[in-house]
Order: sequence, then C-alpha cells, then structure tokens
Amino acid sequence: MTFLEQIVDRLQKAADVTVVREVHDGQFVCVTGAKLLGMTQHARQALREQKLKKDDRCVLLAPNSIRWIALDLALMAEGIVVVPLYARQALTELVAMMKDSAPTRIFCYDADVAAEIKTLWTQAPPISLLDSFFENTSRTITSSGPVRQTDSDSVTIIYTSGTSGEPKGVVLNTGNITFMLGCTNGRLNLLMGARTEPEQVFQYTPFCFAASWIVLLTVLSRNSVLTLSTDLTKLSDELKIASPEYFLNVPTLLERVRTKIQDSVKERGGFAKIVFSRAQQAFIRRHNKQSAFTDFIWLGLANTLMLPTIRKSIGPNLKALICGSAPLSIDTQLFFMMIGIPVLQAYGLTETTAICTADDPRQVEPGCVGPAIPGIEMKCADNGEILVRGPNIFPRYWQRLTDTAKALEDGWLHTGDQGEVNENGNWRITGRIKNLIILNSGHNIAPEPIEEKLAQLLPEAQQVVLIGNQRSFLTALVAATSNNGLTESRIQSAIDSTNAGLPHYKQIRAFQKLSSPLTIDDGLLTAMGKLKRDAITARFANQIDALYQKKLHE
Repeated sequence: MTFLEQIVDRLQKAADVTVVREVHDGQFVCVTGAKLLGMTQHARQALREQKLKKDDRCVLLAPNSIRWIALDLALMAEGIVVVPLYARQALTELVAMMKDSAPTRIFCYDADVAAEIKTLWTQAPPISLLDSFFENTSRTITSSGPVRQTDSDSVTIIYTSGTSGEPKGVVLNTGNITFMLGCTNGRLNLLMGARTEPEQVFQYTPFCFAASWIVLLTVLSRNSVLTLSTDLTKLSDELKIASPEYFLNVPTLLERVRTKIQDSVKERGGFAKIVFSRAQQAFIRRHNKQSAFTDFIWLGLANTLMLPTIRKSIGPNLKALICGSAPLSIDTQLFFMMIGIPVLQAYGLTETTAICTADDPRQVEPGCVGPAIPGIEMKCADNGEILVRGPNIFPRYWQRLTDTAKALEDGWLHTGDQGEVNENGNWRITGRIKNLIILNSGHNIAPEPIEEKLAQLLPEAQQVVLIGNQRSFLTALVAATSNNGLTESRIQSAIDSTNAGLPHYKQIRAFQKLSSPLTIDDGLLTAMGKLKRDAITARFANQIDALYQKKLHE
C-alpha cells in the first residue's frame, strides 16, 4: 500500500475513536477517524467543484489545525501537489515561493493575509480561505479512495530554509514518503513496543516543514492520538493537558526547558542547589567513564529528592523526546538523560524526505544522531561532506535542473553537511561545508562547534555568529536583548574560556555586541531559526569592518 492508503486504512479502523485533537483554552476539540475521513471527502468534493485536477499545484498557507490535516489529505488524495508554506514567514518571501511554484490556487488562513498577497502579487491565482472551505455542508459527497499513485508521482514541493541562498522547492514523491513512513514506524516500534492502547503524541512544530510533516503522516498511520498545540505562548500548559509519550522538538525549546529548570534550582538554593549541581557533575563524569567514589551518592540523592518531581513537571508519561532540525548540545542531551527522559536525535534534510539517521532507542550515544536508517546508504567524501543515497532521496528541485544535477552528482546526494561515523555506526554532524570559514592563512574552520561552546558559556546571548572568511583572524557577533545585563566583560571572559586549548587560528580575537537579537522578521534567520550567514555579514558589514580595523591598529 502507498502511504496514503495506509493512513486511510488506519482511519477507517479508528472510525469511532479520537485520532486528532486541538487544545483550546484547556479543552480538547476532537475528531474521530470517521470524522477526519468525512472532512477529507468533503474537501475533495470541493476541490473537484473548483476544477482542480491531478498534478495541479496548490499552496497551503496556514498554522497547524485539524482542517489543515483534512485539506492536506484531500489534496494528496486527488493527486494535487501540495506546496505547504510557513504562516509566520515574511510575506515577501512567501510570495516569492508562490510565484516560483506557480500554483493553480492558494488556500490561506486569514482574509487580511490573502489581501496582502494580492497586493504584492497582482497576478495571484484564486485564494480560498481555509475555514470557509469547510463551511458548505450542503454539498453531496461522493466517497472514493485516493487517486492511484505510482512511486514516481509528485506529492509535495517543500521549500528549503534558504540558509545559504534562495529557497529551493524540493519535490518529494510517493515512493519517498511511503519508504520513509516504513522507517519512522520501525523506529517508533522500537521505542513504544507492543501495545493495544493508543499512543499519546503532541505536536507544536509546523506541518509545513518536512520533519514535522513526516511525523504527522507517521502518527496518522499508527494507533495514536495526536494533540495539536494551538497557542505557543501556552505550550507548557498544553503539554500538561496532552500528557504525551513522545513528541518532536527543536533544540531551542529543550535549551529553554533546561535553563528554566536550572534557574529554578538556583533560586531555591541551599541543599537542593548543592545536590543538583553535584548530581550533574557526577552524571557527566559517569558518561565520560571517570566516575568518582561519591558520585552514586549524589545521583542517588537527586533521584530520591528532586528528579522525579522535575521529570513529572516536564511530562509524567514521556518515554522520549525526539529532536532534530539543528545541532543539540551534548550537555543538554545529558541533562535530560540525567532527569530520566531520553532525547532521541535524528538527522536529515528536506531532500532526504526529512530523515537519514535516527537514534535506536535501545542504544543512544549522546552527541550523535544515530545510525543510518535501514535501506539508506551514507558515506563521507574526501572533504568530510556527508553523501547519501537511497529510496528517501528527492528526485529533483522544482524548475532547477542545474541545482538538481549538482546536488545529485554521481548518484549520491551531496548534503553540504560535514560529519563522521564511529565504530558503532552512529553519525556525528560537525558542521556545514558552505559555512566553512577560510582565513587568509588558508586555514579552514567550521564555525558551529566554536559558536556552540561560546553560546553555552553565554546563556544570556540570543545568537553567536563567527566571522572571518577571507580575513586574517576570527571575530564574533554576539546578539542579546538590550535589557538582559550581558556585559562586554562577561562576553570577553567567555571568549577567553572558549579560546583556551584552541589552536591560534581558531581563537576569537575581537567581538561586537549587538543590542538586539537576530530575528526571522528582519531576514537574518530562516523560518526554523537558523542563521542566514550571508545576510548577517551584509547587514553588519560596517560594524565588522570597523571591528577588524580597530583590532589591526591596536
């Protein structure tokens, strides 16, 4: 069966039980398998009335919701290629992607946004509001199965984040997605084991991103109840209500949770602060196989006095947190492991149908992103670049033949990421080839490890950006909010600690403190919060030049 047929089969079997629910003001809005299928058939009928047909392209611009899911399933069932876009992205960037994908119709969540799209793009195709699309309950519904798809049929065009240039539309086909759902279900089976009760899953990451969408499709194909976040400002409360067993995360959230817990323990002070600090040190030593005689005492005290309460506050039923999209610091992964909540990492790109590797829940190595998924081949090129091939590899970029040929050279996807694999088959991601800083001396430097270390020493900093391409030494931009008390002496102290033990060419010689954080809205971060390095360098060119001039004249 194709992935879509698997999902329909599962929803039919779950006709009378809840499969998806939204949280609104502490209450659930639920749909059963039969209800979701009914909404999907309703949407399919409306699509036919609008004369949409197989291989047309339609933009889906909306936050996560039950109706988003129903329309996505309806579009795919009709053989229409879905172009999901991020509702919080700058409209100018969204319109550029819409123009590139040349859709037949746009489905939008908000009338004001639709009007702005028409202002920016006077030749835009018809725009339908998502909610109104489901309001006509008088139409006659003809029930039918999904349009038959071959493995090579296109299903979606998902745009890349544009960290190293203009976003590109990644075409994924039926074969890619059917293969990937087999892989993700296999990993989740290892985590959850045999059971008859539905799995409880939570989702706050937007469906328009490949990893989040694959998780959605996987959960819909399993015996699960998916709870959707509807208000990120109430995420903590929603998690308590949903009480999930696993959910997908980005590192930023886990870092915030860790910081909040550590700050809370510091505020309590006294014996609790001592126990927690000693337990953390003991756990790290145990991980490094350097345990001291008293470590079991401190870990025992922490497990007796405080860790169960902390664990319960995060999620009493959590079996694991799943993390991807960006590097997660090993300290944060060890922190959650100490608490008793495993963090399972995955690595992949939109071009790999979201995933190449994923931690085996039975053997997690902190700092690694797991082994290659069965059926996927991975190796390192001479320059350390990770190359991948398998049924998960995308067939092409939308309307970009040259870029496609470059990415798929010699039958392997050139990921642009640097990495290494250990004797256990577990991969570690060390940086981006395109992000390499090449000094005038010829030294090549991956900025990510240095940025990560400095950021760990400066939790008050919003972003740390290493600068130095075609320069004689490294400098750094440190972005902070204007009122968080991050002083220049504090930054310099952290830089001194970071430089210790590094070779001379990897040491940071100067820095510039930025008074406000880099944001998505100002075009300096991608929709997933990753640094747009070229844009940052261009925006702060004057400050960077002044920084180097000052240092050279000291």
